[in-house]
Amino acid sequence: MKSFALDGLAAAIVDLDGTLIDTLGDFDVALNRVLREMALPSITRKEIERMIGKGSEHLIRSMLAHVGAAPERFETAWPLYQQYYLAINGQHSDLYPGALEGLRALKSRGLKLACLTNKPTAFALPLLLDKGVADFFEVTFGGDAFEKKKPDPLPLLKTCEALGVSPSATLMIGDSSNDARAARAAGCKVVLVTYGYNHGEPVHAVDADGFVDSIAQIQAGA
Repeated sequence: MKSFALDGLAAAIVDLDGTLIDTLGDFDVALNRVLREMALPSITRKEIERMIGKGSEHLIRSMLAHVGAAPERFETAWPLYQQYYLAINGQHSDLYPGALEGLRALKSRGLKLACLTNKPTAFALPLLLDKGVADFFEVTFGGDAFEKKKPDPLPLLKTCEALGVSPSATLMIGDSSNDARAARAAGCKVVLVTYGYNHGEPVHAVDADGFVDSIAQIQAGA
């Protein structure tokens, strides 16, 4: 395992799904409601897990392709998904163990915190409020906040700009290759949690500065 240091850092950008909050239950309920409404086959949690992380539009298109539906059915599925997800947002999700303690520790070190997710902002903000962690973040940006999503570096660069910090003084905390690739391209340090989704692939194979089993471990820098 690589080691990393918090010394010299001014900010941390935290991913949401699979990093801060386990939202697989919400995805499971909302997506399968859409599929039932459209008279399509159901999808399993394991299959959903591999599709999470690249934005909701990508998730819906991947789901439709997986069940053999025509691509044009996205026009029906997308509004249904927004309706159903907002109706149950947070009801089947939980903060990961150590997430709250980790945010408190990072904040106590004087780091500016931001939440940056590919999830739509209209989904992300209510969820953070529901779980009692919204106030930790100076800014929260969803996947619709900028022209591009992670793994493009643009969202990280824009978030650093909003925080008033340089990328080199910023740590990205995520769970997937999306987060790591975006951080590397933006010039940020990156630490990945070991329990997230990462598109169903082994997280330790991803190029990162460190791996932790809990956000609370990040304060130790190892």
